[in-house]
Amino acid sequence: MADTTLTDVKKRFESDGNDVVAVDELSLDIEDGEFLVLVGPSGCGKSTTLRLIAGLETISDGEIKIGDDVVNDVKPKDRDIAMVFQNYALYPQRTVRGNMSFGLKMSTDLPDEKITERVEDAAELLSITDLLDRRPKALSGGQQQRVALGRAIVRDPELFLMDEPLSNLDAKLRTQMRTELQELHQQLGAATVYVTHDQTEAMTMGDRIAVLDDGQLQQIGTPMECYYEPANQFVAGFIGSPSMNFIEGVFVDGLIHLDLFRYPLTDEQRAAIESEDSNSVTVGIRPEDIELTDEDGPRTVEMDVNVVEPMGSMNLLHLERSGVEITASVTGEHIVDESDCVRVRFPADRIHAFDRQTGAAVFNRERSADRPPGILSREEVPSHGR
Repeated sequence: MADTTLTDVKKRFESDGNDVVAVDELSLDIEDGEFLVLVGPSGCGKSTTLRLIAGLETISDGEIKIGDDVVNDVKPKDRDIAMVFQNYALYPQRTVRGNMSFGLKMSTDLPDEKITERVEDAAELLSITDLLDRRPKALSGGQQQRVALGRAIVRDPELFLMDEPLSNLDAKLRTQMRTELQELHQQLGAATVYVTHDQTEAMTMGDRIAVLDDGQLQQIGTPMECYYEPANQFVAGFIGSPSMNFIEGVFVDGLIHLDLFRYPLTDEQRAAIESEDSNSVTVGIRPEDIELTDEDGPRTVEMDVNVVEPMGSMNLLHLERSGVEITASVTGEHIVDESDCVRVRFPADRIHAFDRQTGAAVFNRERSADRPPGILSREEVPSHGR
């Protein structure tokens, strides 16, 4: 197994006589054995990046290495990769066994006995042994997805590439397959690059996530790093559902002047803003970090409830005052009606600030390094509890 590296990779397409940059000087180090998710809105360049790694598109500039080998000009079949597509791309006239074995028969010199062994091992791993003699039209969407995965697994590649493989499944099956894919990845141990527009998939599946926008890498890090320590306002708004609230303000005399109220900062926050060239900032706070309170204070404000969205375990409150609209998340136990007025607090340790000109993070909310009660290390677990 080996690392995969993209260095200053650029992809240009010609459209109506003009150059369109789909991927703009992208650099990534994909570590051996990791599950890396490329996430971003439609048109951000994530699928193009995957196709560049696979060799289905030629790069305009830069370098792609798999292990020690530069593969810019290497054909897809010689790159030791396996790809799972969004539409599964199964041969309708072939059985499941035939679909899983076809690539090996066409691209390797493996004897039939070895191919059969690989197919049956992969089928057992994916719990589709009883489907080997069926054709795709007799399979459900989830079963077809497993066959497509099996076709990739039998290749035993250095790198798995997956292009939104769960997008055609219903919500419940998609959740189930997310878990199965993670378990499968742990068993196989090969590096995986997974493309999705769904930030929930990215957060729940990735060892690391790379957030793209307009062909450029915005941030790469663990899901929790991107959630709690976003590099810029785009990442902060894209990662998380419901998305982060943003309120524009101006820093004056140690306070951020917002349309809602004047927000007092901590000494550390004030120092961070004072170190910037611009006093124009955008304050960000996630819906779950907004608190309902009976107490008045310097970080509280009264707002009108416009809409209540019951979600079961929580209610989403859409609040408004002075033309500023925000969303707050409270537990489902709270009974809140539309047309109510609520007092909300923006805790000092929960807010973010971003430069309004560049979008770069000025400071992020604090994050506790303490482990919650009840979490035990393996050494602390008694033998009878293992």
